[in-house]
Amino acid sequence: MGNSEKPIISFKNVNKVYPNGTQGLKDLNIEIHPGEFVIVVGLSGAGKSTMLRSINRLHEISSGEIVIDGKSITHAKGKNLRLIRRDIGMIFQSFNLIKRSTVLKNVLTGRVAYHSTFKTFFGLFPKEDKELAYESLQRVNLAEKVYARADELSGGQQQRVSIARALAQRPKIFLADEPVASLDPITTEKVMDDLKRINQDLGITIVVNLHSVALAREYGTRIIGLRAGELVFDGPVEEATDETLQAIYGKEIIEAQEEVAQ
Repeated sequence: MGNSEKPIISFKNVNKVYPNGTQGLKDLNIEIHPGEFVIVVGLSGAGKSTMLRSINRLHEISSGEIVIDGKSITHAKGKNLRLIRRDIGMIFQSFNLIKRSTVLKNVLTGRVAYHSTFKTFFGLFPKEDKELAYESLQRVNLAEKVYARADELSGGQQQRVSIARALAQRPKIFLADEPVASLDPITTEKVMDDLKRINQDLGITIVVNLHSVALAREYGTRIIGLRAGELVFDGPVEEATDETLQAIYGKEIIEAQEEVAQ
């Protein structure tokens, strides 16, 4: 991706200080370009989740500015904020599905931002939305589960339903906050493969938080490393050498991860 293109996400001198005085993010300056697959790595408490959730303003920042596709989400209000958020799909570690609803209904909630509250409250979605929901389920190989209840599915299937829900939103950006933390290795690979395919086929910009260095190396095109809220690495996957990773994680963690891998 050439950097002549306008960034789709810009962090400008972003700081986040919690009420107890802990600095969650420290003077972050980051530009992410359309179509990138960025993986954010770091220890627990390094600020990964805070960074990711500040992109769609689930977390408020203390100072600085975040610009999404040329518009400041930091200063947006009301309808403008809703319109910016509509372009940002979000996938959570805990899936955040409506357990007792069908897969189809869950995916349709991705369309809520496009309609009046009255209509969506009564589940009145146009036919195009249903087609889009079905198409999104096909992309994650779950079309046959369209009428199953969400709580009848395995963890991996639930996570893929949440990917389909985000897809149904037709977003420009996908945020995934530790999307595979509660999944086994085989399911993890399926979910990451889905994200990679969505990135490649649809050109959606993807930002994923991961604990695993191995997964970051396998799937990302670019790695951002945070340590105690500071940016300590930002570059192509090939440049994330063991030395670099030590700067992000500290020596002991790398060795521990390697032992687990063996």
